[in-house]
Amino acid sequence: MRKNNLITLLAALVLGMAAASAGEESFRDLVGKVSIGEVNGTNEVQAPFIVWGGDVATFHANGGLKTAPGSIYQKQGLNLKLVPGDNFIQQVRDYLSGKSPLLRGTFRMMGMASEVIGADPRTKGVVLFQLTWSAGDHAVARQNIKTIKELKGAKVCLQKGGPHEGLLDDLLHDAGLSWRDITVVWAKDLAGTDNSPAAMFRKDGSIDVCFVISPDMLGLTSGLQSVGSGLEGTVKGARVLASTAERSRSIADVYVVRKDFFDQNRQWCEKFAAGYLKACEEVVDLKKQYEAKGSKPFEALLTMAQNIYGKEVLPTIEEDAYGLILDCAFVGHPGNVKFFTAANNLSGFEAFQKSALDLAQTRGYAKIRAGLLPSPLDWNSQAFTGYLTKTDVEKGQRFRAEAVLNEIEALNAGGNLDTNTIYEFSINFKPNQQEFSAVEYGMEFQKVAELSAKYGNAVVAIRGHSDPTKILLETIQAGLKKGVLKKTGSSGNYTYYLNGQQLDLTATEKLSSSIARGEFDGVPGVNPRETMQAALNLSRKRAEAVKAAVLEYAKTRGLNMDQSQIQPVGVGITEPVIAKPASMEEAEKNMRVEFRLIRVKAEVMNESDFDF
Repeated sequence: MRKNNLITLLAALVLGMAAASAGEESFRDLVGKVSIGEVNGTNEVQAPFIVWGGDVATFHANGGLKTAPGSIYQKQGLNLKLVPGDNFIQQVRDYLSGKSPLLRGTFRMMGMASEVIGADPRTKGVVLFQLTWSAGDHAVARQNIKTIKELKGAKVCLQKGGPHEGLLDDLLHDAGLSWRDITVVWAKDLAGTDNSPAAMFRKDGSIDVCFVISPDMLGLTSGLQSVGSGLEGTVKGARVLASTAERSRSIADVYVVRKDFFDQNRQWCEKFAAGYLKACEEVVDLKKQYEAKGSKPFEALLTMAQNIYGKEVLPTIEEDAYGLILDCAFVGHPGNVKFFTAANNLSGFEAFQKSALDLAQTRGYAKIRAGLLPSPLDWNSQAFTGYLTKTDVEKGQRFRAEAVLNEIEALNAGGNLDTNTIYEFSINFKPNQQEFSAVEYGMEFQKVAELSAKYGNAVVAIRGHSDPTKILLETIQAGLKKGVLKKTGSSGNYTYYLNGQQLDLTATEKLSSSIARGEFDGVPGVNPRETMQAALNLSRKRAEAVKAAVLEYAKTRGLNMDQSQIQPVGVGITEPVIAKPASMEEAEKNMRVEFRLIRVKAEVMNESDFDF
């Protein structure tokens, strides 16, 4: 667990970008005039790094800031000088001038710079490889904001020009909203000062949502699935609305290389990428050893990271340096293959290219869509498959179905399902409907496919619901015949009493419990308990039919979906929209299949070396 004083210097990650961008300045204005220069060969290549766990693998590959004898890069014949790149604007200046052929940042940051670096064919950006996905960035909301749909009309605080602009953009898109639907309060710093989102959220109760990194999230809520109590510095009612812990395909960390440098030094670029991926394999193995029984080499790597970043940034090895690595998910060779080559990948290069350029234009960083180039590396070449050991990793099922179902049932029983729901929507059907065609529900199926692809660590629960009208009628009939139910009043305005106490027919949960206990059993020809069970079974069959239809829809469009991530659940009559329908039109509102994107515990997921 990282301590809060870590965040003071983490603000440097995008400080250069944020400092000058209080208005809608273009990225060109932020960078200023820079003459395009040539990169001076490969004798010693300057490579930027940032404060992020994925860059610890770069330190491991290089053996430190300068290429060390016996290191991965030294064995590859490379000579690197690693330099801090937290000021992204200065990175771009060095890139344009030829001081470094590389840029290091998130894909969205590259999109912000795309017009500037794409203005000259020599400096056009080639996305060389992906390092990681983020798992440590969060949207923290007050108790009045339950799901991302409720961002509409909200006041949102985040750092100007930082990585969270992309995350917010994603969440708005997921919810069918735009930047016009929210009021933005800009913070100067990422964290650690009075002008950071977390500090402003604490001071200003009108701010509904703030975007923060893990230490601040913990300070506000005390945990990913916790609600702030107001004690120990937490904010009462504050909870994580959305996070890259679930929205795991939002922030992609990449290296970009100049087009002219790549064309002249393709083999160097190939070795640079392969060496990093080799380091990832070794770091992942060392981390597992460290967690199982301790690892001196891993501790040495954490100490190296602390020495490079400084104790002001990483005060401790066990919490801060280790926590930095825990906040990222390495993608390795399999992840790069999928990112750059998989067809119809909703979280691949083309999808990120579009969203990055859209954001750059929407926020005023660029006027012209100057695209980045995808990596031209041959991921199946011997430089990778003959060198790396984890290239044929099979993508198994991400979730353990039974554990997921138990988790959902526990959340529902404990009244925490809404708290752990990130997003939800429903489709309705007609009485006796058993089939769900893509012609009628194609837009909804596409939404499910997109959500499952982008929220790699969340579950999509398909919850089938039934109308309670028939059960209500049978319950009254059985109760009156059995004598446990009495009625008073006139036709159309009856009041019912169960064992002497007034029975509210709209209190579905209480009524269902009475039926389940058998209080209406024993009447020939009518059995509300059997009918209720039949409705539950039917609701599950409908949920399963919808799951099958969604998977078939994805298959016909070449979209890969993890079946374990989609969990059908039968709800039956227990959660009607209208508890006592007065017409068929009202009854049909209860006949629905509800899609919920649900935050679940890590324990329900299968472990894997790489997140791809």
